Amino acid sequence: MTDFQEQQPQQPYYPPRPPYDPAEPITTEPGTTVWPSGGHVPPPVGPPVTAAPAGAPAPGPGARRRAKRGVGLMAAVAIAAAAIGGGTATLVQQLTSDNPATASSAVNGTNVSASSTGTVAGVAAAVSPSIVEISAASNAGKSTGSGVIITSDGEIVTNNHVISGASSISVQLSDGKTYEATVVGTDPDKDLALIKLNGASGLKTAKLGDSSKVRVGDEVVAIGSPEGLTGTVTSGIVSALDRDVTVAKDEGQDQQQEQQYDPRQGWPFEFGGQQFNGDTGSSKTTYKALQTDASLNPGNSGGALINMNGEIIGINSAMYSPSSSSGSTAGSVGLGFAIPVDTVKADLDSLRAGGGS
Repeated sequence: MTDFQEQQPQQPYYPPRPPYDPAEPITTEPGTTVWPSGGHVPPPVGPPVTAAPAGAPAPGPGARRRAKRGVGLMAAVAIAAAAIGGGTATLVQQLTSDNPATASSAVNGTNVSASSTGTVAGVAAAVSPSIVEISAASNAGKSTGSGVIITSDGEIVTNNHVISGASSISVQLSDGKTYEATVVGTDPDKDLALIKLNGASGLKTAKLGDSSKVRVGDEVVAIGSPEGLTGTVTSGIVSALDRDVTVAKDEGQDQQQEQQYDPRQGWPFEFGGQQFNGDTGSSKTTYKALQTDASLNPGNSGGALINMNGEIIGINSAMYSPSSSSGSTAGSVGLGFAIPVDTVKADLDSLRAGGGS
């Protein structure tokens, strides 16, 4: 046994000594062969294979599995990526790239950021700068409503009943800045009006949507100035479509004074043969409306009803307010109506020309 052990070759040292002393030391892990610059030329394919010393145990299956583990994992991921499609392949590319791709921060065609789309907070943040508070003064007193900016130079859509008979109109933006406004055109038959700010520019405009695509149960957000609380946000769903809502067709200041409605109770309207918020008078108009359970209160008139992509789908126009402000009847009862935005878009040219049919 002694003679046999003396004839065993000595274990080689790794790494082998380079043919010259390099300028800087080279540190490697055991089992790695390094070919220094200017030394021996390596074989064309792969590092040289060093025979195992005689008597050394053959590497077991565990060692082979460890050696191929990283390659096998990447191969499995690549196969899965090819099977699933481009989305997973992109993910693999991002995971293995030094510069992963950055996702877009905006949803194409909407005003709501990608991270906030479909949330009330996202809609509110995106659309609130386009919603204004309108204060209209007349001989009958002062009323407060809301409006929606549709052009950067200050065109604003609101309800006719918000500004009808007004001798002066003041508009406050979401940032607190105030402008005087003039009436461009009104359409009492549709309870719509268009006003324009004096000297405004660079304003953030709202995106008008498509009310023909609205479905019962769709989530919505309402923004306005109920009771003068600028920029109030509420949310709910679309409760019904094509509701016949009848409102007073205000034909001027004299009729407004004659009706003597209480602005704290909202604008009088009729629905289902019943009157709400007072007497609508003898001159009325009926339009098809979206019904919503989003909380609306006096001052929301003329404000926006918005889908979850941040698009205006209606102009809030009527809401039921309990006659009593105490007990279980206090607050909104979730019965509100909005003029569909398709009606607004169809009426814009007429409003810009000074009035509707």
